[in-house]
Amino acid sequence: MRLLIVEDEKRLATSLARGLTAEGFAVDVVHDGLEGLHLAGQGVHDLVVLDIMLPGMNGYRICAALRAAGHETPILMLTAKDGEYDEAEGLDTGADDYLTKPFSYVVLVARVRALLRRRGGSASPVLTAGTLRMDTAARRVHRGEEEVALTAKEFAVLEQLVLRAGEVVSKADILEHVWDFAYDGDPNIVEVYVSTLRRKLGAASIRTVRGAGYRLEAL
Repeated sequence: MRLLIVEDEKRLATSLARGLTAEGFAVDVVHDGLEGLHLAGQGVHDLVVLDIMLPGMNGYRICAALRAAGHETPILMLTAKDGEYDEAEGLDTGADDYLTKPFSYVVLVARVRALLRRRGGSASPVLTAGTLRMDTAARRVHRGEEEVALTAKEFAVLEQLVLRAGEVVSKADILEHVWDFAYDGDPNIVEVYVSTLRRKLGAASIRTVRGAGYRLEAL
């Protein structure tokens, strides 16, 4: 999953990005409201972590503009302001959840995962495809009764395929959701991870659809 953090406190933004990356997310970071609106408006992110007090444009206006343009990406608002009025204003402009600084990092990760599950139409953190089970909260994968050890990036690539099991997922889609916008390496990196997943899950687990992408087969 690809996240966007719009936060002008650079130390906090860097800390959040580092932690969320370690959790297996691809994370983009900007420190200006206008740039945040531009990136969020591209519709490539699965969730936006949005500060309220920002240079250029505040979080309330960014959220309202995104919703007015029809973007339904989940938005988790962060602010140093406290009080029911501020929370209500954030939610009224279209935010999905709200955290007041200082907050627990553990709580933030839990809120992010809950919003992503809600967006996917499931309250459960467990994704299934045949005998394959992915627990996105515990970051564990089982095929039948056997646990499959995956790195954070392997998990993220497989998650994109499981979310659309039986459908063709393009290499561009996987790159877009698993790697951040700063990545300028070889796009064939996706093939490397798919090859590794085939080795761990079985050669027939992921089918290459020539010229289109990859499809997770029934396991």
